[in-house]
Order: sequence, then structure tokens, then C-alpha cells
Amino acid sequence: MVNSVQNIKKKQPKKGPRILGAITLLLIVLFFVIEFFIGKTQEFPATTITTILLSSLQIIVLLLFLILSFVLGRNLIKLYLERKRKVLGAHFKTKLVLFFIALSLIPTLLLFFFASDLISRNIEYWFKTPLDKIMDDTKNLADGFHMNSKDITLHYARQLNEAIEKQNLMNPKRRAHLMEFTRTKLKEYKLDEISIYLNDEELFAYLNPDLPLQDYQELSANIVKLAQPDEIVSSIAPMGKGEIIRCGIPFPIGNIGNVLIVVGKFLPQNYAQRINNITSYVQRYEELKTQQNPMKTFYLITLIFVTILIIFAASWIGFHLAKAITVPIEKLAQATKEVSKGNLNVRVEDPASDELGILIDSFNQMISDLKESHHNIKQKTSELEARKKYIETILNNITTGVITLDAQGNITIINPSAREMLALPRKNLIGKSYKDVLSYPRYQEILKNIQLGMQNKYRLSDKEINIGLNDKSTTLTLTLSPLKQSDNKFSGLIVVLDNLTQLIKAQKIAAWKEVAQRVAHEIKNPLTPILLSAERIIKKLNKNKKHYDKIINEGANTIVQEARAIKGLVDEFSNFARMPEIRLQSTNIHDIIEQTVSLFQGVFTDIKFEKLFSSSVPSSIQTDPEQMKRVFINILDNAVYATNKKGKIKIRTSFNKEFQRVKIEIADTGHGIFSKDKDKLFLPHFSTKKKGTGLGLAIVNKVINEHNGSINVESNFPHGAKFVIQLPT
Repeated sequence: MVNSVQNIKKKQPKKGPRILGAITLLLIVLFFVIEFFIGKTQEFPATTITTILLSSLQIIVLLLFLILSFVLGRNLIKLYLERKRKVLGAHFKTKLVLFFIALSLIPTLLLFFFASDLISRNIEYWFKTPLDKIMDDTKNLADGFHMNSKDITLHYARQLNEAIEKQNLMNPKRRAHLMEFTRTKLKEYKLDEISIYLNDEELFAYLNPDLPLQDYQELSANIVKLAQPDEIVSSIAPMGKGEIIRCGIPFPIGNIGNVLIVVGKFLPQNYAQRINNITSYVQRYEELKTQQNPMKTFYLITLIFVTILIIFAASWIGFHLAKAITVPIEKLAQATKEVSKGNLNVRVEDPASDELGILIDSFNQMISDLKESHHNIKQKTSELEARKKYIETILNNITTGVITLDAQGNITIINPSAREMLALPRKNLIGKSYKDVLSYPRYQEILKNIQLGMQNKYRLSDKEINIGLNDKSTTLTLTLSPLKQSDNKFSGLIVVLDNLTQLIKAQKIAAWKEVAQRVAHEIKNPLTPILLSAERIIKKLNKNKKHYDKIINEGANTIVQEARAIKGLVDEFSNFARMPEIRLQSTNIHDIIEQTVSLFQGVFTDIKFEKLFSSSVPSSIQTDPEQMKRVFINILDNAVYATNKKGKIKIRTSFNKEFQRVKIEIADTGHGIFSKDKDKLFLPHFSTKKKGTGLGLAIVNKVINEHNGSINVESNFPHGAKFVIQLPT
């Protein structure tokens, strides 16, 4: 096998492409130098140098076109031959090159034809423009604007004269009124200056604050002195980048003297300068009229040059990019063929440093990882096979029955012990639904619990089930454990079965032996006082017959009292033996707890009941309310006894969403339970009370089991006991 894919040997670059590249670069530099020289002159004088430069540009464009045609044709022919020989990557390279050429050629040619037409039409339109008429109209417009501004200022000056003379505002006593009047009229007439002179001296002047006041110049003193009554005074003075036009009319006033009111209007631009500029532009335009054709030729040559340059650059980039992509791809394709043949020692060597280089490095890393993974998979496979055989050996030899189901309820594993416990045939049961395998009536209870486990996805522990097999009753414990994936999604169920028939028989014998001993002891206790009372009656009757009524009465009361104790003991055993059948219905567990606690709160005032109910607990779960109330009464009665009727009892509820189970904790602060007694606490007739029958917690355990729940006892820190009940929803 080939150990690696080697690099394609690089050929020594030929001199031809180098020479063409150098010539192309030289032509481009020359073109830009000539274009820069012509553009710097900003005009096209009809000289021999200009003709030579334009001819040089035409030759450069022609040479570039020939070079482009040669390079493009040569590469296209090469691509055609590669496609014909079916060289790997030739099709992709051809598509990429043609795409780049088309991408540059189509918009570039469209832009060239549009721009050349636009230049030709604009140049012709430009030189056809009647600039002489524009110049005359512009000058007339400027002169008219000046005259209009003078007329406006003169009109307002006359109005001010009339108003001042009419209101006698030049009276020195009314100087304040004159100043306020002038300020008001400046704003009202939207003027930029109002100056008032008296006998060749300026009284005051008001100016528009928005004017460039740093360039402000007062009206010439000579103009003020030479002003004659009823003669118009006018002036145009530069101010900043504009002009200010002033007009005024002097008039005499009685004993006061000659008054001159000057009104000014600011023009923001120097129109005379603009007119001079327009005149110079028109003269230059007349000179450029003779250069229309050279200018058009220059712009067209520039457009042709840029077009050829763009097409040349795009085609060169296309060829270079196609080569840079297809060569590494060709190597990768060859390496992929080797990998498909099973050769994991292959490597691609390529000096690329861009994304393709990263791709090649990733490919080499992938091959290395595949090689390592292949080795690890072989090793793990052998380990898994050994572990699988080991697990199969364990499952085939343990006495516990194990059945695993997938999410659809199909059997994936069943060991011989499970088949034997359930008396199932030895034929292949893998892949069949548990409903079909356990369809017989004797499996009804097992089937019911498995269906609930599949639907609710909860855990069930040590559920005792009796089934009839071969005319015998067999007791099995059923344990259900949900299987979950890493994302906590339900994927199946583990069913564990244990045969408890023999163990239960032994436990029953031992339990009832202990019960018999305790019952004998309990019955013996009342019999002793009964016997003693009877003997006392006999003795007293023989000795003193006068007082026999009192003695008989006392003895009879003792006999009745002890007989009632024996009857109560027998009734407790009778109740335990015939517990009523559980009847499930929708109930609120918090309501049951509240009802039970209220029974105790009114009686035991020295005990504090603390209830911590979780809002996450469902408001409705399936329970038998009467039986559950009996459970809580028994547990609370024991807690009251443990605290000696004085202490604290805490009841807490919570909900486990994962297993859909309600948890109820009842903790007291009493004397607690010894560790040695915890295992026997739920056995019949075991009690730590002096007068207890030992059946209360046995009844509680039985009720909880009938609800498919669980109950256990723990120590309550720092002292006391805690009963923990878990019920399915």
C-alpha cells in the first residue's frame, strides 16, 4: 500500500511568463506616468508633445490588449486540453476561470460602452453651451440686484426721514425716543444698518449683530460733509466676504441743523468678483474649444486601458485562484481514495497557509484521529465483548429475575431466572412486547404495575405480588427502575423480580412464633389477676360470709376489666387480619393532613404542630383518603407518645418531578428510636410502648404498600424520629 501522498514536484518557472509580466508592469507604469503628466497640465494644447503622448497611450493599450489575448488564449487552450485528458480538478478550474472572466468582462464592457458614450455626449454638449449669453445674463442679473438693493435702502431712508421729521424725534429732549424708534425700525424693515448724522457728525448707529462686525467700516467722512439737502447719498463698501450697500437723504430741520439718515443692506457675496471670475472662465472655455477631440481621445484611451487592466487582473486572479484550490483538492482526492481502501497511514503534504491549508491540516489530523480511534475501537470492542460475556454470565446465574424493556415496551434482555419465576417458554422472547409475553391472567398484577411504570416513568420498590403457577401460590417482589439517557430522556424500564415464597414462609413462622409468645404473654397478664380475684372471693366466702357482697363485687370488676383487655387484644389482631381493600380516588393529600392534624391540635395543647406544604405537590393524587387518614393518625399518635405530649411535630411535603412521587416527612422531637428496633418497627406485634399492641405501624406499612409507595424511619437531628412516606401521583 502507498504510505503517503507526496507533493507534486514544482516545475522551474519559465522565462516567458516572467518577461511577459515585466513588460506588462512596465507598460502599466508608463501609462500612469503619461496620464499623470497630461492630467497635471489640465488642458490639451495642440502641440507635438501632446500628439506623441496620446500616440504612446494608444500603443500601450494595444500592447496590453495583445498580451491579454495571448495569456488568456494560452490558458484557455491549456484548460481545454486538461479537460479532454480528464485531469482531476480541470472541470472546476475551467468553471472558476470562466466565472471570473465573465464576472469582470460583462460589467466592465457595459461600463466601458456607457462611460464612453457619456463622455462623448457630455463633451459635445459642454462645448455647445451658450456661455456668452450666460455671461451677459449673469452680469445684468448682478447689476439689477445692486440697483434693487439701492432702491430698497433709499425707500426705507425716505420713510425714516418722514417719520423722524413728523414726530419731531430730532429734538434733543426726545433723543431716547429717537434711539428706540431707530432700533425698532431696524428689526421691522429687516435692515442691517441705520446711522443718523447731525451737522456732519454721527449721533449713533445701529447694526445687525449677525454681520461680520470685525470688518465693518464707517461711512466716509467726505461723503457726509459733501452731502447736500435732497441729494441722494450712496455707497458700496466691502465687508468680510460680502458687500454693504448704503443709501441716505440729508434734510434740514429748523433750529437743529442738517440731518442725514443712512440705511445699509448687507449682501453676503461679492458679486463683482463673481462676474470677473465668470468672464475669465468663459475666456478659458473659448481656448478649450479647439481641444475637444484630443480631450475625447484621452478619456477614451484611459477607459480602454482601465477596461483591459480589469479584465487582465480578473483572468489572472481566476487562474491563480483556480490553481491554488484545485491542486490541494487533487491531493486530498487522492488521499481520500487511499483512505477508502483502508490505508490510514496516508498524509497530504502541502505548504498552503490559507483555509485550504487548514483543511489539509484538519484532514491529516482526522486521519491520525481515525487511526487512533480505529485502534481504540478494536481495544474497546474486545473489552465490551468480554464485559458483555461477563454480564451475560452473571445474569444467567443469579437467582434474581431481570427483564429490561425499551421505550416502546419491547423486551431487550430476559435472564433464565425471570423465565423460570414466571414459567415462560424458553423460546426467543427478545424484541417482543411485554404485553404479549405477560398476557395470561396470572400475570395481571405484574402487567398492571409495569404499565403504570411505563406511563408514569416512576420507580417502584419491593412491591409484593402473588401469582399462581402450577397450582401453587408464589410470592414475588417487583422492583421497577426507569432507564434514562444522558439528556434525561426516558429510554426504558428495568424489571427486577425476586421469589420470596420460601423467605416469606420462614418469616411468617418466625413472626407468628414471636406473635404467639407475645400474645401468650399478653393473655397471661390479665389471667393472673382474674385467677387471684377468684381465689380471693373463695377465701373470703369461706372465712367471712357477711362481707361477701363487697368482695364478690370487687373481684367481678377485676375479672370484667381484664376480660375486656383480652377482647381488645383479640380485636386488634382481627382488624389486622382483615384490612379493607384499598379504593383509590382523586384526593388532596394536604387536606387529609390538615384534617388529621386538627384532631390532635384541640387535645394536645402543649404540642406545636408545624406544617410546611410545598406548592409543587399536585392538588390531586390517587389515594384512599380513609386509609391515608388512618396512616397519619397512627404516626401522629406515636409522635405524641414519643414527645410525652409536650414538644414539636413538623410535617413537610415535597414533589419529585423526575420520579413523579410525593414525599411526606413527619418528624418529632421525642426520645427517638433505637437503631436495633428500626428493622422490626413495621413487623406485627412489635411495639416500644408499654401498653401497645404493635399492630399500628404494621397496618401503616401495609396501607402504604397497597398504594405502591414506601415508608421508612430515620433519626431526626438533633433528637427524635422522622417517618418518610413516598407516594406515586
